[in-house]
Amino acid sequence: MSNLSAPEAKFKDNSSPETILLIVRFLRFLEVEKRYSIHTLSSYQSDIFYFLDFLCKSKEGIIDNKILENLTTYDFRKWLSSRLENHNNASNARGLSSLRSFFKFCNNESFLKNQEIEKIKTPKIAKSIPKPVDEIDIKNILQEIENIYKKKESNIWQIKRDIALLTLIYGCGLRISEALSITKKSLENNQTLIISGKGKKQRMVPFLPMVKERINEYLDICPFEITDNQEIFLGLKGKTYSRRSFSDIIQKIRTNLNLQETITPHAFRHSFATHLLEAGGDLRTIQELLGHESLSTTQRYTKIDKKRLLDVFNQSHPRDR
Repeated sequence: MSNLSAPEAKFKDNSSPETILLIVRFLRFLEVEKRYSIHTLSSYQSDIFYFLDFLCKSKEGIIDNKILENLTTYDFRKWLSSRLENHNNASNARGLSSLRSFFKFCNNESFLKNQEIEKIKTPKIAKSIPKPVDEIDIKNILQEIENIYKKKESNIWQIKRDIALLTLIYGCGLRISEALSITKKSLENNQTLIISGKGKKQRMVPFLPMVKERINEYLDICPFEITDNQEIFLGLKGKTYSRRSFSDIIQKIRTNLNLQETITPHAFRHSFATHLLEAGGDLRTIQELLGHESLSTTQRYTKIDKKRLLDVFNQSHPRDR
């Protein structure tokens, strides 16, 4: 599992060798069979680690498979209770989901039998609609990128890079990880981009002239040589530009312009969907462009006014005349 800290080292202080092997098999299953991203794998690993660390302290000893097999609903509830002060419901729900997947894997593969976790209810999570960035704010943010770098000649390529990256996210509705994974070879088609999204599922999005122009402006002055199969967005040392670095830039701009904290790199993806919808875009088409599996997810991730929803409903279910 590339770029993921070895479970053997991470779990050695709270788990037996046989349990560590079980965790390795589970993470490998998620990586190979489920095709989860490195970020998702890291989250699963962390959730399991902290659970086993809690058990290790609670039971005052190294955790092995026999202990896992004998866990009761009380043990799981005690773990959840220990998190209430420092974790919100969304975080607890994710941790519980990780453990459910782990024990389901163990049961299905007959490594151990324990279905007690299925008796634990998932904490309720308030469904919030992510807020998009207004078009006027997007223009101001693009202009502010130049001020962040103080317009020094040596910084021009970084300015062009961040403008190109932001334009790509907004213009194509990409996740930040998807945008940063764009390679030089993937730009060969002037009409479309093939995006590898969650679960490595591919989708095709239009490659707008405006987006292509901004990317070319960056590539023309990028000081590093970029090979065909290499990611095009690079940092100061020529390595792949990190999502953290770009997020920090957006945070600085947000502070400088006194904008809402909801403005993050991902918010520009919401803006893509919202502005398409407000312009009369079809929900199904937007769903495909975003790479959502269900239409309900698309509805939750876009700002849909009542009138628009009513129009879509009437078109889908016309009354008898």
